[in-house]
Amino acid sequence: MVTIKDMAEILGISTTTVSNVIHGKTNQVSQKTVERVEKLLEEYEYVPNISARNLANNSSGIIGMAIKGRKDRCDNLIANSFFGNLVSAIEAEIRARGYFLMLYISDDVNELMRYVSTWNVDGLILLGMLHDDFARIKSKYKKPAVLIDSYAPRNVADYVNVGLDDEQACYDMAKYLLENGHRKIAFLADNMEGVDYQRYMGFLRAMHDHGLETNEDNLIMIHPGILERRSNMQEIYEKSKNYTAFMCCSDYYAVMLMSDFLDRGVRIPEDISFTGFDDDYTARIVRPKLTTIRQDIREKGRIAVDSLEKLIRGEKPENKNYCLPVELVFRDSVKKITE
Repeated sequence: MVTIKDMAEILGISTTTVSNVIHGKTNQVSQKTVERVEKLLEEYEYVPNISARNLANNSSGIIGMAIKGRKDRCDNLIANSFFGNLVSAIEAEIRARGYFLMLYISDDVNELMRYVSTWNVDGLILLGMLHDDFARIKSKYKKPAVLIDSYAPRNVADYVNVGLDDEQACYDMAKYLLENGHRKIAFLADNMEGVDYQRYMGFLRAMHDHGLETNEDNLIMIHPGILERRSNMQEIYEKSKNYTAFMCCSDYYAVMLMSDFLDRGVRIPEDISFTGFDDDYTARIVRPKLTTIRQDIREKGRIAVDSLEKLIRGEKPENKNYCLPVELVFRDSVKKITE
């Protein structure tokens, strides 16, 4: 097998130059030399020895990502557009930085602990951590870790969390519905933990600030399981007759309900209005287009990876708790009630 030293001698250049081209560090290399090296790499079908390189750098070259999901949604969690987009954004970011991604999903934090504590990874990105999950994982996993969308207790010193002000975002969306004349509003979610709980708190605060009473009927739970959801959809449809608007915890559920309601002959927004959260592609292609709260999922992934890479290098994080901005996006799914 040809070596970097062999190729350097063939081309009459330094081994450093050949190595820089192989690893994409071409700022100080002429385009002509890059082309010569790449031609030789192709000719010899050269494959870099990544393990040897990482061993020399005392690095695995791998970033781990562990997601704790609910038991009834773990089998196909990344089919959900938010999780799929976030994992995709993180993978693209770590690949651009020369790392590889290792992913594990479970509803059991003990199972996550058991696996991640044995991983030979340089750092870990954690999503879906609740209560003392992070503290328990950090008791076993001693390398750098970054959280995404965590409302876990801050009882671990060296944490970084990348999230949103979920409570304020949903307060603002509820306020928008109220300003458009809606008084009978339901909040739809599939759990009451973490981000969904915070979003529900924002909805309640807006309702209370406008002098409106709320009770458990204002919270409508949707089951994430496909088989169980069929009967759940009928139940939600019956309950919808008591409301003029649905605030959904995600675009995923908003679009799902809109589609089901349209099949039942419900007019949107004439009969009932909908809002979502995330502004993923489904919000833009559904008809009517969905009014929602936009978050930059790619930026969330970028900051998480950037923060983790700095921790891996031993640098102090610039920010321990990122609260990324959101934006209300007004489209066609909300009716203004004038009477």
